[in-house]
Amino acid sequence: MPVTDEAIEKIKAMIVSGELGPGARLPREADLAERLGLSRNSLREAVKALSLIRVLDVRQGDGTYVTSLDPNLLLDAMTFVVDFHRDDTVLEFLEVRRILEPAATAMAAVTMTDEQIDGLRAVLAELDPNPGVEDLVANDLEFHRRVAVGSGNTVLCSLIEGLSGPTTRARIWRGLTQEGAVARTIEQHTAICDAIAARQPELARAWATIHVAGVEQWLRSALGEPTP
Repeated sequence: MPVTDEAIEKIKAMIVSGELGPGARLPREADLAERLGLSRNSLREAVKALSLIRVLDVRQGDGTYVTSLDPNLLLDAMTFVVDFHRDDTVLEFLEVRRILEPAATAMAAVTMTDEQIDGLRAVLAELDPNPGVEDLVANDLEFHRRVAVGSGNTVLCSLIEGLSGPTTRARIWRGLTQEGAVARTIEQHTAICDAIAARQPELARAWATIHVAGVEQWLRSALGEPTP
């Protein structure tokens, strides 16, 4: 194992074991390097790598701290990778959305508060009956964000939000080219919202599956890809 990877693993072990908790300050570099049997150079490289993925926070003149380890913070690294997706991987992102979003929607039907549901309906009400494609997509992103938040699972919410970006272009393309796409999106959003409000998780899951799978199926057809 490369020495930097070994250093990363040793620091990670200290965090996982609870020896270093969220917000804790790491010991002085010289002391930590000696304690872990590492060179100061390899320790520095490990700290640099862990700070890039938001596990550690290096504060100039103050020291190095473990971050809050909040899922939203740690999953920023995934968002960074997602931003470099290639167009030929969009279908794969849609496949993952088809797995995750129906689950989040079913959970939202159980956990969303009445106030959150009112907010979801307000998002739907903001949309003009004949919206432009950009307005529709912006509304679509906000609708799905609120449903994901309503699941009550911060990890799931972060994953879904991270996957939204790569599929935005496909949503716009569909809205511009597929007949009835705008009306269909509004109808399906309304059905999802109604199922959540009625506290029917399986119905909410079914409508979310239909909704996300519709975009995936359209894109497969547009690209001439076979249906799996």
